[in-house]
Amino acid sequence: MKTENTVWHEQVITKEQRSAQKNQKPCLLWYTGLSGSGKSTVANAVDAMLFDMGCHSYLLDGDNVRHGLNGDLGFSDDERVENIRRISEVAKLFCDSGLIVSTAFISPFASDRAMAKEKLSEGEFIEVFIDTPIAVCESRDPKGLYKKARAGEIKHFTGIDSDYDIPQSPEIHVKTAEQSIEQCAKQIVNFLISKGFVKGES
Repeated sequence: MKTENTVWHEQVITKEQRSAQKNQKPCLLWYTGLSGSGKSTVANAVDAMLFDMGCHSYLLDGDNVRHGLNGDLGFSDDERVENIRRISEVAKLFCDSGLIVSTAFISPFASDRAMAKEKLSEGEFIEVFIDTPIAVCESRDPKGLYKKARAGEIKHFTGIDSDYDIPQSPEIHVKTAEQSIEQCAKQIVNFLISKGFVKGES
């Protein structure tokens, strides 16, 4: 879908040139999991590790994006779909700039995650399943959202009265209830090194 009477303009500098300048391969780390699973915490830890390694990266956090770009959207199924569509387009632009991009969103629907994957070049989309039991997420409840959802104060809450499609074959499967945040972050960074997206420390 595009606005009428618009034409895509090719840029003088290519994605390949931008990537070579940064000495890395662009990709999108798509963190998905229940509220309270640790998506943002792990994504931030990975971003910090990449920064320390001299990599060029950026994290698009779900709550932060809803403060601006997606501030007009609620949490109905249709609005969740539009939320993911918009962030997918933004993430694609960031990848085109040669960055390693992270998005930390619940993104509960498998179809939406597939849509985001289709926008990128082959191999650039990396699904990171932050697999944390709902009981653990609810015991953490850092924002008090589960308590409000149980009380009926929040509708369409994933895991309570809105479905979550569990990833069937994520590139990276992280279990925050069994590992420390540092261990989880290292698991993801080691994957990026093994696949040649970034260079390991020599």
